[in-house]
Amino acid sequence: MIFKTLKTGYQKLKNALSKTRSLLRGKLLALFGERFDPAKLDELEQLLYEADLGVATAQELTAVVREHLQLNPEASSEELITLLKEKISAKLLPRKEIVPTSPHVILIVGVNGNGKTTTIAKLAHHYQSQGKRVLIGAADTFRAAALEQLETWANTLNVDLVRGQPGADPAAIAFDTLTKGVTKQYDIILIDTAGRLHTKTDLMQELAKINRTCQKVLPESPHETLLVLDATVGQNGVDQARTFSEHTPLTGLILTKLDGSAKGGIAISIQNTLHIPIQFIGTGEGKEDLTPFNPEDYVSALFD
Repeated sequence: MIFKTLKTGYQKLKNALSKTRSLLRGKLLALFGERFDPAKLDELEQLLYEADLGVATAQELTAVVREHLQLNPEASSEELITLLKEKISAKLLPRKEIVPTSPHVILIVGVNGNGKTTTIAKLAHHYQSQGKRVLIGAADTFRAAALEQLETWANTLNVDLVRGQPGADPAAIAFDTLTKGVTKQYDIILIDTAGRLHTKTDLMQELAKINRTCQKVLPESPHETLLVLDATVGQNGVDQARTFSEHTPLTGLILTKLDGSAKGGIAISIQNTLHIPIQFIGTGEGKEDLTPFNPEDYVSALFD
């Protein structure tokens, strides 16, 4: 059963990365041909950039190929693709393995429209499937639609939810959620927060307030702060992650909407730039469509 689950997760990841894989592998094979012309190195760099690996990463990988060709001018296209895979794998941080203590508090942050609320539902299902008791705190009080969506998911998953009225103090919701979580001995506490633009200082300061409130109930909480990023935004995701990390200590990332983008290289760019581990990959809209991040699987799904 475990093997079947892992295999299904990998297949979903591979399906989600199909657009990026088509761009990368297809164009790489066409570019490299039977024997790669070093004069086309600029085209290689542009191709890597188009896959959203970022300027620095694209330049670095192109330099690696250039050096390899100087030593091995007869290198085949498959040899060069294997070289790229190895170098990219070495850049990706492994998923941070965490043994949760009860209650384990996870703060979920991100901008509007990135699939944050749905991701929380997927996380709840993920931990439920491990036999954990899950409690959700609806601290996104600015949008009534967000409260309704989370309540619908909570009912569907049979997960307890703490919520207030639209416009209620988000920090107060977080306080009530943690208090209930401690008193009722829940295993996992997921705190939703308002989708905020990373350029809005007041909202970012409110996030810091929620952090402080959590620490009043559980001094070491939140134990994780996960930033949900939409893969379709490309390099703007790097800017989002950088700004959020300046206001709250991010422990990991969840990358969503890979299935709707040819920008799967963003995972490599973010890790190469900010060194924040990716914890999960969203591979669809269903409650099961959340895959724990594995660097080897990711690179394999990206190229093979």
